[in-house]
Amino acid sequence: MSILLLVAAGGFLGAVCRFLLGSFVQSKHRTDFPFGTFVINLTGSFLLGILFAQNKLHPLVFFFFGTGFMGAYTTFSTFELESNELRRKNKLLLCLVYLLSSALLGILFAYLGYRVGKIL
Repeated sequence: MSILLLVAAGGFLGAVCRFLLGSFVQSKHRTDFPFGTFVINLTGSFLLGILFAQNKLHPLVFFFFGTGFMGAYTTFSTFELESNELRRKNKLLLCLVYLLSSALLGILFAYLGYRVGKIL
């Protein structure tokens, strides 16, 4: 039961952070490009990379931050929905840029986070 509560508490905080930061970032960019989700997913990849590199973490800490917080903070479903919306609006080049940059930069940020995490 304690693991479930840790995941739920982390998920609550991750969802709130995602909403606040994503809304703030998107409000600063008046464009069709979904900068809010883009920033959320890249920072989430970086932070999860740091977390994953910390092999000394207690498993309960990982359940709270890795599964709960990061699971709710990052958002693959919104990424897919926004990509589909760009395609639906016939903004195919923007859609392609969003898909490729999110995937490639996400992998890069996870790697950089992992490297930073190994240093910490």
